[in-house]
Amino acid sequence: MEPEIILFDEPTSALDLQMIGEVLLTIKSLVELGMHMVIVTHEMQFAKNVADQVIFMDQGEVVEVGTPQDVFNHPKTKRLNEFLKKVSLSNL
Repeated sequence: MEPEIILFDEPTSALDLQMIGEVLLTIKSLVELGMHMVIVTHEMQFAKNVADQVIFMDQGEVVEVGTPQDVFNHPKTKRLNEFLKKVSLSNL
């Protein structure tokens, strides 16, 4: 198989820490190979480090779209600001 794009829906949910690390390393290696991916995740640090574009959604609606730098460091909406404060992104 040689897919043009891979879709991941919470690929790290319900995994132990070791398996999470392995999944994230595998995805990172796919990024380095130039694979196009759409990843739904709650792993904010990983999204910030690997993504070239981030889409923040709330209740099925797109709230913000931008680069990881813009979305995580310069949120434009109150909803994204609230989310980022709750997940404590000071270490991102």
